[in-house]
Amino acid sequence: MAGQVLLLRCADQRGIVAAVASFLAEQGATITESNHFNDGTSGLFAMRTAFAGDGAPLPDVEILRQRFAPIADRFAMDWSLHDMARRPRLLLAVSKFGHCLFDLLHRWRAGLLPVDIVGVVSNHDDMRSFVEWSGLPYHHLPMKPEGKAVQEARFAALIDETDPDLVVLARYMQILSPMLCEKVAGRCINIHHSFLPSFKGAKPYHQAHDRGVKIIGATAHYVTTDLDEGPIIEQDVRRVTHVHAPETLVALGRDVECQVLARAVSWHIERRVMVNGNKTIVFG
Repeated sequence: MAGQVLLLRCADQRGIVAAVASFLAEQGATITESNHFNDGTSGLFAMRTAFAGDGAPLPDVEILRQRFAPIADRFAMDWSLHDMARRPRLLLAVSKFGHCLFDLLHRWRAGLLPVDIVGVVSNHDDMRSFVEWSGLPYHHLPMKPEGKAVQEARFAALIDETDPDLVVLARYMQILSPMLCEKVAGRCINIHHSFLPSFKGAKPYHQAHDRGVKIIGATAHYVTTDLDEGPIIEQDVRRVTHVHAPETLVALGRDVECQVLARAVSWHIERRVMVNGNKTIVFG
């Protein structure tokens, strides 16, 4: 990822796209990608514009922010400008199921996920050898007799220490407290199995098999204080039939979980996701 990305939203009104394009031209930028969305139900206009220098280096991102501010004020924009040369910092959290963690680390090692991973947190010690083999810090935060609050306080302190741009719950099987949810609001993605109907508790794929479901799937969403009800970033499904054994459903389900989470993380770090109330706008 190179260049810069401008994200904005405001009430729909004439001249927004022209104002942005003119501003970028005045700065010596060329637009490399532009996506717009007009929500006819609410009158919201949203826009993602990626741009780069047209032969010469662009002004510093802070200077561009200062120069763009009057245009943003004129249209009452909620906006942000991001330097895509800066690699986002990721903190991963996992419990005993490692498939999503393995997938993300493979993508990172292969150069497909251009981020700096600042560490892996777990309430179990199962993933330590693989994480440390990958050259990453492993933070074992077990549940101890003193209770969940103490463990979460250590998690919160680690977030302060590592200062991640995104926390990824890669099958971290602990419910975050409201305090921790608020701390990572807008920068924490969770992945979970999603079925029609939904099955909670132990062995959800076995429950699905017992009910004869025809579709299994996964959902990646931002974490909020409402358990598993945060704004959805990505979902996918696989069709299954009566011939699939529970173990096959587990394998298929884990595969789709990996893919859905990887897409959600990639779109987030590419600044393609905009939270809009209890849902998201995802720019393709």
